[in-house]
Amino acid sequence: MASSGASFKSGGARRKATKKGLIFTVMIVGASGCGKSTFINTLCENPVILRKDHADAEKAAQLKTVGLAPTTVELDEDGLKLSLTVVDTPGFGDNINNEPAFEDILGYIEHQYEEILAQESRIKRNPRFQDNRVHVLLYFIQPSGHSLREMDIEFMRLLGARVNVIPVIGKADSMTPQELNAFKKRIMEDISHYKIPIYDFPYDEEEDDEETIEENNELRGLLPFSVIGSEDEVVINGRRVRCRQYPWGVVEVDNSKHCDFSKLRYMLLSSHLHDLKDITHDVLYETWRTEKLSKEGHQDDDSGEEQ
Repeated sequence: MASSGASFKSGGARRKATKKGLIFTVMIVGASGCGKSTFINTLCENPVILRKDHADAEKAAQLKTVGLAPTTVELDEDGLKLSLTVVDTPGFGDNINNEPAFEDILGYIEHQYEEILAQESRIKRNPRFQDNRVHVLLYFIQPSGHSLREMDIEFMRLLGARVNVIPVIGKADSMTPQELNAFKKRIMEDISHYKIPIYDFPYDEEEDDEETIEENNELRGLLPFSVIGSEDEVVINGRRVRCRQYPWGVVEVDNSKHCDFSKLRYMLLSSHLHDLKDITHDVLYETWRTEKLSKEGHQDDDSGEEQ
């Protein structure tokens, strides 16, 4: 499929958030050194990932496996309580053969689906059961300026059938604006050519309003998102900003003219959060569930009863 949610409209920005709070899970995947840890800390506005995790990444590489480290933080987004779980994957991409890492990550995602299916099958469900499904996977692409590597292509093709994949260029300030735009174009050409299923901000022209269509087209045009992370703050013209300082100037993390971080964060934690959750449940999970039950010999008749 060309998009993990091609048949679904967005509608996420138009929904009212529930007052009781929301649970949302983001997985971050990418090779070491592409800015994942700094991005996570910048996203959460907290030191969620400590520097010692680099040692964990080296250990994972030595063991020919990938680490899976979920961390939950409580955020307040425009008055909405959000329980955000970030799943880091230290060690990914550090081996000559990365297929075991692919399988580890896919296994983690499908294990959460297994937990949901088991819960649905219980006569009496656990009221305290927590849904830990991964709602979106941010795949970090190294800022090489070339095109997608074979590993990038194979990973996104494999995982795109199970989770909303959004490609991201880390450390985008290592490229000039011209180089970055050309790099983005080549990546999207590769995604189209290899039919890689990503979350491309789907909408329905007949059902969605003009504002939703315009918003989704704008976000689609930013793919892959270019991000810069920084935990340092400086005062510029009387205001405190998160930025990276260079001899030639300052790159502001939250300035949309400098990178796409602010738009990516707002999309993830506000405007498209509901849509990502809906597609996870209604499309990705249901597809996995149907495939699993079919393999196990379950078959639905026309009345909807299993036999």
